[in-house]
This record gives sequence, structure tokens and C-alpha cells, in this order.
Amino acid sequence: MNLLIYSQKITPRITYVFKHICTRILGIEIGFTSQIEEFIAYSGAKLSYGKKPMGNEFFVQSYGLLTQQGFDDIEITVKEWEETKCFFSAGIASQLPFDIFSASFYLLSRYEEYLPHVKDEKGRFLATESIAFKNEFLQKPVVDIWAYKFKNILADAFPQLVFLSRKITYHTVINASQPFIYRHKGFLRSFSGIIKDLSKLKFKAVFYRFGSLLGFKADPYTTFDWLINLLKIKKFKITVFFIIGESVNFEEGMNSNRNAFKLLVKNIADYMQVGILFSKKYLLEVNELKVEKEKIEAITNRNLISSMNEEYLVNLPDNYRSLIELEIEKDFTMVYENVIGFRASTCTPFLFYDLDYEIVTPLLIQPISLTTRGLKGVSVSERDEAIIKIERSVKQVNGIFSMIFNNNDFMEINNDSNWKSVLLNLTNNE
Repeated sequence: MNLLIYSQKITPRITYVFKHICTRILGIEIGFTSQIEEFIAYSGAKLSYGKKPMGNEFFVQSYGLLTQQGFDDIEITVKEWEETKCFFSAGIASQLPFDIFSASFYLLSRYEEYLPHVKDEKGRFLATESIAFKNEFLQKPVVDIWAYKFKNILADAFPQLVFLSRKITYHTVINASQPFIYRHKGFLRSFSGIIKDLSKLKFKAVFYRFGSLLGFKADPYTTFDWLINLLKIKKFKITVFFIIGESVNFEEGMNSNRNAFKLLVKNIADYMQVGILFSKKYLLEVNELKVEKEKIEAITNRNLISSMNEEYLVNLPDNYRSLIELEIEKDFTMVYENVIGFRASTCTPFLFYDLDYEIVTPLLIQPISLTTRGLKGVSVSERDEAIIKIERSVKQVNGIFSMIFNNNDFMEINNDSNWKSVLLNLTNNE
């Protein structure tokens, strides 16, 4: 091992957060001991974590959160630390001015989302309720920033330590909840759409709808050929999410049993990763979600490993427990749809920790910092500046930059935002 950690009591919380910071982010092999004799006898790099140091060893003072169980309202005071923010202050004996491990656990476990909080009209945790938003560090992956500062302090104390050398990576996410806007909708949805467009005097939309239905025009939302052609030129990581179940909006939904839909999904799966967008209606009904999972697996002839929840709804811990029961490996819902920032304050994928059961689960959470919907209504220059700012913050800690687009962002008609250029710029940066 590279680093031995001593704590009077080794809890699941301690092993979880130390492994995220030391192993996942910094690439250090670590071990744990609660035996003082073993710690003293160890000749390599070592760290003690507790209330008081035993001697002159490398010591980080514990706030106490990692030896507790369950969750309770905690009064938190956020302070400045050089160019970043921190909380859970430590005494002068500590090598760090705060308990980096308790603070990181608080953010990664989404501790605050278990506590009573105000929800939006869709039942989602509000960004404005978060400690990160209230203290102005939402747009910084502070867990990774803290880890890199910790790395520098460790490297000074233990020059023999070997750290992982990583670089920024990009993972593009496409929400394809509506792969077609006009075609393959069925009579009722098409008729309802025509009536709605006429009532709002959207004659251009009616023209395009009839053109698409009669085969004179391509469906404007079906932009996947452009993505496939781009992938042939540039190799980049991309996952496309399709909804199989019943959509929240009747007109936007479609019958996933239609051959045209199945052929589209099958074709996409030949070029890029395909995930499922679980329908909001059944998020707490595991048997229904299992049916959706089996349907998409039958279409792609592959095991489903990635999922996202419709309308980015996550009710902890129930939604994630359903995914674990379904043996989903990766979740892409940890994002604020309309607010830019890191919901879990990290840009490194992390395992879901169940605070009720006090266990580390196998579900890997993909942190996502922004969606195109969250940038609607701003000027192109403001949008580009916001994306560059987030990308720069990820690059400083060599994390994963992940952004959610919608397939209709890349359509040709009535598209002044030019999201194609944004995606092209991101692929150029890889």
C-alpha cells in the first residue's frame, strides 16, 4: 500500500470517502488500521484521523460526521480557504484547516437531500436549497479542488508517494426523450399536435409536420445521422438516452413498440452507448422499470448499464435503490436541469452511499455540470462563457466534463443557438 490510515474506529463512511479522495481522484493505494501498534510500526506514508494526534504524525482532525450514523440537521459555517471555500473547521494540530473527509462525505452522500427541503413543481431538490448555491461554490468541483490541495500537502510530507497522472476527459450525454417530433407518433398524437399548432397560429409548424408525415421533409428532431458522421471523424465518448415507457407529456411521447423507433435505437447502438431514460410515472415501481429495461435490452441486444430519470428527478434514496435492484451500473441524473453547477460538488464519478443503511452501493453516479436547457434564454456569448468557465474548473483538477444536450438542439430549422458548434468545440478539446 502507499498510504496507511489510522482511525480508532473504521466505519463504512470513512472507507468510502477516503477511497474516493485518495484512490478515485489521486490514485493512491490505501489501507486502514485501528491498531496503534500496526500504525506506529509502519515505515511508509501514514496518516492518523481522529480527535487528537498521537504524536507528531501526519494528522487530520475529525469533525465527527464519519463516525455517526443516520442523518440530522447540522449547523454549517462555510469559510474561505485560499481561493476556495471549506467547512467543518479543524484545530491548529491538524495538517488541514478543516475536515476534508467529513465535508466531502456531506457533499457526495447528498446529505442535505435527505433532510427536509423545498422541492420545485416537479418534485426535485432545488439548487437554491443547496449549501453550494448559498455559499457560492456551486460552479466549482470543490471535492476535487480540496483533494488536489491535500495531494500537495501529502507530497511535501511524503515525497515517496506516487500519485495518479490523469487528464480531463469529456463525456457527452444526449437526452433523446423525443427522437421524432412529427413522424411515427400515431394518429391521436399527430392530430392533437396539429390542433394545438393551429390554435397557436403556428402555421410553419403545421407545414413542416405535413411535409414530414408525407415524406417530403426529414423529421427535424432526427439529428442522429449528424452525430454518427461526427463520430466517424472524431472519436469521443457519448451516451444517448431513449425513453421506453410512458412519457409525462402525451404529445411528446411515442409508441416505443413501433419498428421505426426500434430501428433507430438499434442503429444508434451500433455507433455509441445507449442508455434508458426511465419514465417518471414508474420511478418507484421496480417491476415496471424492469419491463422498460428488458425492452431496450431486447432492441439493442446488449446489457443495459446506464440510466437517467425523466425530468432529472431523483428522490433519495428510493430512486437509486430501484436502480441497484435492477443492476444498473451508472446513473446520469445527478444534475440540476436549470442551474449550472456540480450538484455533488465533484467532477469525478462516485459510488452512491445509502445513508439509511450506511452502506456503499455499486451504483456509480456520473456528475454532470450543465444542460442546454439550463442555458436557454441567455445570449450566445454568455452561454459560451458559462461553458468555458465550467470546463476550465474541470480542467484544473483533470476531471470529467459532462454536459447534457437534447437531440433537437442540433436541428437545422429555427435554431439560432448553434449547439453543433458547441459540441464540435468540446470534441476538439479532447
